[in-house]
Amino acid sequence: MGYIDIWKVLEEMMTDFRKRGFSVPKNIVDDLKSAKTLINVFNADPTRLETSQKIEEYLNTVEAFLFSEGQKFGDKYVKEWLKKLENAGKVFGEESVKSRFVPGLPKEHRWIRVKLSEELSFDALKTLAEELNLLCELQNGGYLLVYGRDEALKDFIKKMATGYRSKARK
Repeated sequence: MGYIDIWKVLEEMMTDFRKRGFSVPKNIVDDLKSAKTLINVFNADPTRLETSQKIEEYLNTVEAFLFSEGQKFGDKYVKEWLKKLENAGKVFGEESVKSRFVPGLPKEHRWIRVKLSEELSFDALKTLAEELNLLCELQNGGYLLVYGRDEALKDFIKKMATGYRSKARK
C-alpha cells in the first residue's frame, strides 16, 4: 500500500497550514506521528492486519480534519490537495487508495472517520450522508464512520467542510 506516500501528502498539507498561520491541534499532529510510527512497524511486519487498520484510522482522521479545515482557504485549495492525495495513492496502482480495509465493509467502498463535535453533530452528518446515498455508523470514541462510493464521499467531505465553515463564520 502507498501509506507512506499518503502520509507525506498529509504532512505537506499540515506544513502548508502552518505557513499560512493556521495552527493544527495537537491530537491531529499526534495522529500523523502515530501513523508514521505504525507505517514503519507495518513495513517490518506486513502480516499484522491490526497495524494496517490502525494506520488507516490515523490517516483518515488527519485527512478529514485537514480537508474540512482546508475549506477556509477555498475550494480550489481543497481540490489541489485532493488531487495530490489521489496521485499519492496511485504510486502503487489504482487499488492502493481504494483497498483500505475496514472489517465488514465491501472493499470497493471508500470511507472516512469523522470526530463528532458541537459543530459536526451526529444528526447533521447522518442527514448529509443519507442525502448523498452514503452509509454511516457510530463508532467508539465519538467517531462516525461514513462510507460509500468514492465520488459521493468526496461530495460529503466538501459539503461537511462548507457547512462547518459557514457555521464558524456566524
